[in-house]
Amino acid sequence: MSPATSPERAALRRSKRVVVKIGSRALARDPEAHARLAASVKALVDGGRRVVIVSSGAIALGTKKLGYRARPKEMARLQAAAAAGQSLLMRAYEQAFEALGITVAQVLLTHADLADRTRANNARGAIEALLDARAVPVLNENDSVAIEEIKFGDNDELSSMVAPLIGADALLLLSDVEGLLDARGHRVGVVHDIAREALPLARRAKSAEGTGGMASKLEAARRATLGGAHVVIADAAVDSVIERALDGDDVGTLFVASSRRIPAKKHWIAFTLRPRGELLLDAGAASAVRGRGTSVLSVGVRGVRGDFRAGDSVSLVDLDGAEVGRGLARKPATEAVLLAGRRDLPEDAGVLVHRDELVVW
Repeated sequence: MSPATSPERAALRRSKRVVVKIGSRALARDPEAHARLAASVKALVDGGRRVVIVSSGAIALGTKKLGYRARPKEMARLQAAAAAGQSLLMRAYEQAFEALGITVAQVLLTHADLADRTRANNARGAIEALLDARAVPVLNENDSVAIEEIKFGDNDELSSMVAPLIGADALLLLSDVEGLLDARGHRVGVVHDIAREALPLARRAKSAEGTGGMASKLEAARRATLGGAHVVIADAAVDSVIERALDGDDVGTLFVASSRRIPAKKHWIAFTLRPRGELLLDAGAASAVRGRGTSVLSVGVRGVRGDFRAGDSVSLVDLDGAEVGRGLARKPATEAVLLAGRRDLPEDAGVLVHRDELVVW
C-alpha cells in the first residue's frame, strides 16, 4: 500500500467481483470510450476479477439513428429509440472487446425480472454462466418494452440491484463528473455516511442524454453499500480510471461499504420490490418495529391502504406518515383490513409481516 492510499481505498484492491456502470453522456462525448473500457476490463479479467458492465446509451444512439432532434418524451418514441439504438450499442461493445479477444454478451432486464424471485435467480444463473465462460455480460434495461422503467428508472438504479444479485464487492459509476463535489466545488474523496455527508451536497441537475444525475448516483451508492459493496463515482474520461480506482488511487469519490450489511433477501425487499400498499401502525407497534424489529401483528395496525396480495411488498407507516420500514405481506389486503386492530387472534394468525421478511429504516 502506497503512503497516499487510505485504508478505505486499499480495500478496493481486494475486490473480486466488479460492476462497472457507464453513463450515456460519458459514451456520447468520447468516441474511444468503448475501446478504453474494453482495455480496462481486459486488465481486470486477466487479473482474475469477474466483471459485469451496466451500460446506458441505447436511447441516445437510437435518437440519432431515427433522426430525432432530441431525446423523445413520448413513450412510443422512447421505445423506438431504444430498439433502434440497442443493436448499435452492442455492436460498439462487440467490436471493441473482440479486438482484445474477449466475448461480450447482451443481457436485457426489466424491473419485473428482478422483482420476481424466480426470474431474478434465473438472471443470476445466466450471468454466472457467462462469467464462468470468461465472457463479459453487458446489461441494460429493456427499454423497448419496459414502460415504467423508461419513465422512472435509470441504469444507476439497475446497477445497484445487480451488485448484490451477483455478490459484487465493488461498483464503479462512471459518468462525466469527477465525483461528488462539496460546497466549494472541490471533489470529496471518501464518504462513510451517505445520508449525513453526501445527500446535502447532491446536485439535482440531469444531463441531456441520460436520465440520472448526482442524486440518482447517490441513491444507487446508498443501496449498493448497504449490500456490502464499495462504490466509486468517477469521471469516465480519466485515463485508466477503472484500474486506478481498484488499485486504491485517489480518483473519484469512494463510498465505503456499510459495516451493517443487509442480507440479500432483505436488500431485495427494501430496494427492488415496489410497495403495493401500506400498513398504518399505532405508536406502540411503530416503536416496537423501529426499536426491536418485531413482527407486525394485527393488533398494532390501525389502517390498511392499497390492493396487495400475500407476498407483495408493503410499506409500514407510523401515525405521522413517516415510513418505518418495508416487508412482505403475509395476508392479502382484503384479509388484512378485517384483521387490523383485532386482539383476539392467536399470534401466528395475527402476523401481517414477519420479522424475517421485514426491513427497518
